[in-house]
Amino acid sequence: MPIGKFVEYEDASPEVRAVYDDIMETRKVDWINNFWKALAQDPATLKRTWESIKQVMAPGALDPLTKEMIYVAVSVTNGCEYCINSHIAGARGKGMTDEMLAELIAVIGMANETNALVTGWQVEVDEALRRAAQGGK
Repeated sequence: MPIGKFVEYEDASPEVRAVYDDIMETRKVDWINNFWKALAQDPATLKRTWESIKQVMAPGALDPLTKEMIYVAVSVTNGCEYCINSHIAGARGKGMTDEMLAELIAVIGMANETNALVTGWQVEVDEALRRAAQGGK
């Protein structure tokens, strides 16, 4: 059960409606999902979060599908059911296939397993890996 009450479009303040309208226009949809309705209980958080998401998820060095798939990976790792479904839907809308999703989930599982093993064994980073990660050789 959610904390608080979702803010429906018809009950929203002009400030919240402006954000809702931008969400619908930007995403080319005719509805507002529950995440935004929950955040609308605090209009400043709603606006700040929407502006940040628009900026971060916009095309850049990473294409929009890659960004959605990264969001899926983080959401799976954090156990956020809502975000998993939201960003799988977003990734599918940007071209992710069933095969890509299966491979993505396998990578997420493997990364979580090996991260736990390295953390448990407290493995020190090889200097060659550190240099390579920093762009050197």
